[in-house]
Amino acid sequence: MFKKAVEAKSQQRLSGADRKKLKRTIKDKFPRASDSDLDTLLPPKAEITVAKFQNRVHVYSVEGGFPVFFDIDGRGSDIFPTVYALWMVPELLPAFMLKGGEVSRFVIGGADLMFPGISVPPEGLPSFAAGEPWAVKVPGNPAPIAVGSTTMSSAEALKAGLRGKALRITHYYRDLLWESAEGRCVPNAGFFEDAVFEDPSFSSSSHNPDLTEDACETSTEQENNTKSDEAEESLGTNELQADSGPSLTTNNDENDAANEITEGVADLKLPDAGSANDTNDQHTLSTSDIDLLLDKCLLQALHTTVKDKDLPMPGSTLWSNHVLPCRPSGMTLDIKKSSYKKLSKWLQAKSSSGLISVKEDKHKKEVMLLSVNRNHADYSSFKPEKRPVEKSDQSSVHSANETRSSKTLEVAEIYKPSVHVNSIFSSVGADMGKLFTASEASDIVFKYIEKENLVKPTNKSIVVLDATLCDALFKGAIKKGTTYPTEIHKKDLGATFVGRMQPHHVVTRGNESVVRKGALKTIQIVTERRQGNKKVTKLSGMETFLIDAEALASELQKKFACSTTVAELPGKKGHEVLVQGGVIDDLARHLIEQYGVPKRYIEVLDKTKK
Repeated sequence: MFKKAVEAKSQQRLSGADRKKLKRTIKDKFPRASDSDLDTLLPPKAEITVAKFQNRVHVYSVEGGFPVFFDIDGRGSDIFPTVYALWMVPELLPAFMLKGGEVSRFVIGGADLMFPGISVPPEGLPSFAAGEPWAVKVPGNPAPIAVGSTTMSSAEALKAGLRGKALRITHYYRDLLWESAEGRCVPNAGFFEDAVFEDPSFSSSSHNPDLTEDACETSTEQENNTKSDEAEESLGTNELQADSGPSLTTNNDENDAANEITEGVADLKLPDAGSANDTNDQHTLSTSDIDLLLDKCLLQALHTTVKDKDLPMPGSTLWSNHVLPCRPSGMTLDIKKSSYKKLSKWLQAKSSSGLISVKEDKHKKEVMLLSVNRNHADYSSFKPEKRPVEKSDQSSVHSANETRSSKTLEVAEIYKPSVHVNSIFSSVGADMGKLFTASEASDIVFKYIEKENLVKPTNKSIVVLDATLCDALFKGAIKKGTTYPTEIHKKDLGATFVGRMQPHHVVTRGNESVVRKGALKTIQIVTERRQGNKKVTKLSGMETFLIDAEALASELQKKFACSTTVAELPGKKGHEVLVQGGVIDDLARHLIEQYGVPKRYIEVLDKTKK
């Protein structure tokens, strides 16, 4: 689920009604959760944010804290807690106990949980239905390491002899969702980079509940080796099936100890990777030191990442996407520990000093950043730091790229200047023979606006159209007799400008790359009925994605154990692959998984359905 990086389409705070709806959904989905558990996971006075991803996944987080729940389909019907939530409330879900810590290598390596890797208690396998959410634990460690849904019921599992897949893992310790947390850390000393074992302090945790905070350690030093071992770990999953039989009993005191050991997980901080002494220094920062650190991070962000074209900007976006990433490595930044206590008060104080201009949005109930005074003395005197790029990360990424299969596909939409926008490109001295991405094209038009000083003085989010820009955006697109607009909002400007350019696309597979004019055409998969009530599946348009028709036909013949033929499309360029049988769904899945074709570029039509 979270093995590959996916960008969030949007991130916003939950309204009061949505917050109550989320609580009701969680209460219904997880009957073990008490009202105090819900308050622990979703603090009443804290803001809850939701990040919506392109694959329909919604991730709910406590603002300034950890992600606590994720919804696979975005409808509330398939919602799971994160490991951070389970570390705070370990008994939120029932849990399968692994046979030992060594088995955890496979789970946090990305493999699903198999029945031979589960320790069955003496009283027998617990009762469960197919599709239920369950957690995964290691013996002697109360903190869960993964969460997923059962693939079959307990009755079906016993009938199958406790063989096969038990849990389809949706999220696990060290996946990208865990890594996305600002202060990511581990709940106790039993959590290592590539495996989880018994917590050494588990036996004494009932006497010292603060051990969890002391055991919290940063994960930034342990990034490189895990992902390179994923293939070996997943191959080892089959070896687990050779083991069988119960080998461990559960601890009767686990519930109490687990609650105590995770008391402080909501306050976990990220210590500096250098030494433990730095952590102690961080805790002793005075209020004035935190105020200075806030100002430094703001100036660093204004110099490096906050662009005028992105304004106006919500204060929460400024904080999470710009200010927090500029803090020193290994340091936490908490606005509540400053003299301002609130983000809005801090931004208003900076506005009073003349560095920025802000305004409170009464509808959204938050402060908006309107403009930056780049002539201010504080801005001019500040020298931004150059952030070093870690060589180890670069080398690991480079080696990963080299080992990619030749089937790896990259598709990008690019644009060429048309006669409509040539005047804008020539005005800023841009190369009109070059192809631009949508982002680069937007930068061109904003560069022109800055050059001609077209931003409306009374409203920084509005651009006043001069004759050149108005013709570039609307000439020929406005109906006769309709008045041309004189202004346009910044958020609409980029898309309108790009829409006036000639669309192209570039497709890259391995070392082969091709640029074509026009929008990207989709792959067509159609299933029809032939003589004798037989089905045939036709595939066309694969050449667009640099897939050889003959090679694909040979591959499909072996995969589906059926006959395949290749024919030229009548009256068109390209070929058509005919596969005997109704394999429309399997064929589409094969193109997505093996050739990396995005799902949105595949059209399917089953003519055999009535």
